[in-house]
Amino acid sequence: MRTFLNSAGFIDVIVGSMFSGKSTELLRRLDRYRRAGRRVQVFSCDRRYAENAVVSHDQRQLPALYAETAADLRHQLDWSAEVIGIDEGQFFDEALPDLCHELALDGKGVIVAGLDQDFQTEPFMVMNRLTAEAEFVTKLTAVCTRCGNPAIRNYRKGDESARIVLGAADHYQALCRSCYEQARKAGHQADLFDHED
Repeated sequence: MRTFLNSAGFIDVIVGSMFSGKSTELLRRLDRYRRAGRRVQVFSCDRRYAENAVVSHDQRQLPALYAETAADLRHQLDWSAEVIGIDEGQFFDEALPDLCHELALDGKGVIVAGLDQDFQTEPFMVMNRLTAEAEFVTKLTAVCTRCGNPAIRNYRKGDESARIVLGAADHYQALCRSCYEQARKAGHQADLFDHED
């Protein structure tokens, strides 16, 4: 838990691939602040598992407000909250880093979890900007479903080409750098080595 002797705000970013435990780590940190008596407010734009909660792949959860944009988040913000948690930060618009900066200047702790790159290894710029703005950055890795090495890539199964396709193990695999390159070269045959199920 980040602690300070004064009321300085901060931005704490948790990034990594799918299945790396980003939401679980976000929930763990927010729970520690709640147990310490801090007022916590949580936001997410993900409704895959619950309408009004952040839910991790291992089914941990915490009540959350739904917001699709930084403006939605601001509209629902409780300015008396001391710590703000934001899950799936990569799906928010480019105004999110500016809002997080404003909240930190107001003395709040802001913790944002999100993917650092899409299935084609292109960075999510909102997360890049947050990482550059943050006092603290944690990069998590998953376990490669092919070889067991640290996974930093999100391999999408199937042939959908849209940048954003919500899904979990039904659509994606976490792969290491090497296995990801092999999978891209092999095309959909790579789906045959899915060991996650």
